[in-house]
Amino acid sequence: MTPADPVSPKTPPAAKLWGGRFAEGTDALVEAFSESVSFDQRLWRQDIAGSTAHARMLGKVGVLKAADVEAIVDGLAQIRSEIEAGKFEWQLALEDVHMNIESRLTAMIGDAGKRLHTARSRNDQVATDLRLYVRDAIDELVITIGVLAEVLLDLAEREADTIMPGFTHMQIAQPVTFGHHMLAWREQVLRDRARLLDCRRRANVLPLGSAALAGTVYPIDRHFVAEQLGFDSVSENSLDAVSDRDFAIEFVSAAALAMVHLSRWSEELILWCTPMFGFIKLPDRFCTGSSIMPQKKNPDVPELVRGKTGRVVGDLNALLVLMKGQPLAYNRDNQEDKPPLFDAHDTLSASLRLFAAMLPNVTVERATCRAAAFKGYSTATDLADYLVKRGLPFRDAHHAVGSAVGHAVKKGCDLSELSLDELRGFSALIEADVFDVLTLDGSVNARNHWGGTAPAQVRAAIARARSRG
Repeated sequence: MTPADPVSPKTPPAAKLWGGRFAEGTDALVEAFSESVSFDQRLWRQDIAGSTAHARMLGKVGVLKAADVEAIVDGLAQIRSEIEAGKFEWQLALEDVHMNIESRLTAMIGDAGKRLHTARSRNDQVATDLRLYVRDAIDELVITIGVLAEVLLDLAEREADTIMPGFTHMQIAQPVTFGHHMLAWREQVLRDRARLLDCRRRANVLPLGSAALAGTVYPIDRHFVAEQLGFDSVSENSLDAVSDRDFAIEFVSAAALAMVHLSRWSEELILWCTPMFGFIKLPDRFCTGSSIMPQKKNPDVPELVRGKTGRVVGDLNALLVLMKGQPLAYNRDNQEDKPPLFDAHDTLSASLRLFAAMLPNVTVERATCRAAAFKGYSTATDLADYLVKRGLPFRDAHHAVGSAVGHAVKKGCDLSELSLDELRGFSALIEADVFDVLTLDGSVNARNHWGGTAPAQVRAAIARARSRG
C-alpha cells in the first residue's frame, strides 16, 4: 500500500478566534480529532443563557456600553430562534458550541459580538454551561421520578391484598403482599431522587468569573450573574472552579445507582413473566416477538434497561478515569466529560419514562402468585413465632419447626396439611389454633406494624405517602 500523503488540508489560523498566536493552520486530522461541537452543541441553551447574563453584568459594571449589551442580548435571542428552528449552521472548524455561537453573533452584530468574551474564558464558560445542564437534567429527572413514584403507589394500592412469595437467596422465604413489594421499589427510587437533589445543591455554584484559572482584572459582579442564572452561590476558588467536575461525577454516580435499581426491577419482571413463575403479564406494546419462534413474547424493555445499566456504570467509570490524573487547572481532557454525562442522563431519563408508562399496565396474576406463596413452607417462621409466644426459646422453636418441615417434605405436603397430632409430635405446646398462623393470610396479616407487609400497613404507608404529596 502507498502511504497516505502526510500533508493534509489546514484551517487557516485567521479563521480561529484564538488564531493570532499561530503562523500555521490547524491540520485537518487535528481538526477532526479535537472538535467537540458534534456533541457539545446540545449545551446551546445553557451557553446562550450564560452569555446573556455575562453581557448584562459587563454592562452593569461599565465594561460594556449599554448599546453593546442590547445588541448582544438581542443577537443571542436571534441565535436561539435560529437553533430552535433548525436553521443554525454548526461548523466543525469552529471547534465547539461556544465559538460557533460567538462567531455567529459577531457576524450578526459586528464588534459588539467580539466584546462578549471580555472577562471570561472558555474554561469558566464551559464549567458554567455544564453546571446549568446538570441542574436542568436533575430538575427533569426529579419530575419523572415523581411520576414513577406515584405509579408505584397506585400499583401498590391495587395489589395491597395480593399475596405472593417473598424470596431470599431466590428461594421462597415468607409470604408478602405484591403491594408491599411495589412500595419497596418506591423506596429505592425515592432515595435516587434524594441523591439527585443533594447533587443539585453542590452543582448549583457559579464558576463564571474564574476566567482561565486565576480570575480576571475587570471589576466583575459575580453575584449579579449568579442571581441572573439562579445559582445559589459563587465559587470560592478560581483554580478549582474551572477544573472541578465532581458535580458531573456525582450526577452520573446517582444515575448509575438509579439504573442499578431499575435493573433489579427488570430482573424481577423478567422472571415473573416467565411461564415458570407466571406472576405477571406485560402489555404487548412493551414486548417483542421472535424472528423464528412464533409463540414468543419477549420482555425486551426490561431486558434493555438491564443491559443499558452497564452503559451508565461505564459512563461513571469513564469520568472517574478521566479526572484521576489531571493536575490543576483546566486540561483539554475535560472535553471528554460530556459524552458520558449526556449518555447517563439520556439513558436514565428514557428508562424511567418507560417504567412509568409500562407499570400501570402490568397484569398481576393473583391466583398464581398466591399458589406460589403456598410452596416452599413459607409459613414456617410463623410456626416458630407461635411456639416462642408460648414460652419456647427461639432456637428450640427453630429446631422443632425445622424437624416438622423435614417431615412434611417426606410426606410431600405443606405444614398446614399436617394433622394436629403430627404437629404436636414436634412440640406439645401446639394447639388447634396453630392452623390460624399457618395460613398465608394469617401470616401476612400478622405483620401488622409500621413498615410491615400486612395489607393494612401497605394502605397506611400509601396514605402517608400521599399526605406528604
